[in-house]
Amino acid sequence: MKLNTKVEKFYTHEGAVACHINPEQQLKRSVMSCLLWEDSFYEDGISISDRIKKLIPKVEPLKVVQIARDARDKMNLRHIPLLIVREMARYNSHKKYVARTLSHIIKRPDELTEFLAIYWQDKKCPLSKKVKQGLAHAFNKFNEYQLAKYNRDEKIKLRDVLFLCHAKPKDQEQESLWKKLINNELKTPDTWEVALSAGKNKKETFERLMLEKKLGALATLRNLRNMQESGIDKNVVVNYLNSINLDKVLPFRFIAAANEVPQWEDILETPMLKLLNDTQKDSMSTVLLIDVSGSMQNKLSSKSKMTRLDTACSIAILAREIYTNIEIFTFSNQIVQCAPRRGFALKDCICTSQHHGGTELGKAINIINLSNFQNSRIIVITDEQSSDTVIPSKFKQSYMINVGVNKNGIGYGKWTHIDGFSSNVLEFIKNIEGRD
Repeated sequence: MKLNTKVEKFYTHEGAVACHINPEQQLKRSVMSCLLWEDSFYEDGISISDRIKKLIPKVEPLKVVQIARDARDKMNLRHIPLLIVREMARYNSHKKYVARTLSHIIKRPDELTEFLAIYWQDKKCPLSKKVKQGLAHAFNKFNEYQLAKYNRDEKIKLRDVLFLCHAKPKDQEQESLWKKLINNELKTPDTWEVALSAGKNKKETFERLMLEKKLGALATLRNLRNMQESGIDKNVVVNYLNSINLDKVLPFRFIAAANEVPQWEDILETPMLKLLNDTQKDSMSTVLLIDVSGSMQNKLSSKSKMTRLDTACSIAILAREIYTNIEIFTFSNQIVQCAPRRGFALKDCICTSQHHGGTELGKAINIINLSNFQNSRIIVITDEQSSDTVIPSKFKQSYMINVGVNKNGIGYGKWTHIDGFSSNVLEFIKNIEGRD
């Protein structure tokens, strides 16, 4: 038997030598930007989910738990954490953590039924004890409004989950609520979905819900096209946006809304920038380098108009407001410096900066390294599928934010590697550097 064998090399999809990373790192990079079963530019959704399934038993159970929690809590991913827990239930080493993890990651009632659909994807089988415990505990989270909103006539219903997990009500009030669910007697919620499904007038529905302050921030942004197409006065929407709490809305939500209704981009930018004005500032000199190659034009999902470049732009918009001493560049086959713009104008500058071609990240880093910029920090946002070798940067703090789900990448070693496209990544950088 020959022991002195060749060292296996790994490559990106565009041909650069990739870093050899451990199973935990592989799982993180495959999970944190994954919309389950959706194709990426280079890989199909099935191969990505299969890779995730194979990696889970190779990673320490508590680390898998943390990845599932981070995917749900920090990246706001809904389906991939459910798949992770379903796979955990298959292995003796992991299954003891299933109940607590499942209860934690289920934050909406429809995730109860979605988990069972994933659990039975291959074939219908009995639920494990830990799965039943997790579902039962999660059921206790939801009130009548939430249960009624997601009590849909689908193959797997909420009452089915309740029967299967044998959940016990915490008090008489909850027992009464669950009886309503079982008997299909829940009070119909006053939501735009219910109203429109009942055939009510779209314009009148949204005007009434705004007048009664019953339309949440995200629902408002997601329905701008419905409002515009139904003929609602633009000023009505402006006044409503100014009256509701938008504190938890991140820049990519505004970009998604502007993609749907570009005619109303002007009424979106003001509240977005107003929110960002309140963020804590950071004076450390920073270079932000954004991948605008062809693969970054890939949509996040078949139902979304958002691309990976849109998510990169949302982080750039946030970074422009946080970092008071920042220079922004794009790279593809060239490297181009962007004008010091803000908001949607910065997004336009990034997207139109150059032709969306290859991914010559190595060349871009080399040019930045040879420049006269006296910067302390560099942040690269990319899907990591470089066609050339990527060298370490000259800066004190070097971050590679991966917004792709591809198997191999290059942002490791002397780079601090971050997976996922949530705007929370800048908060993560702040915590790494120990800044208040």
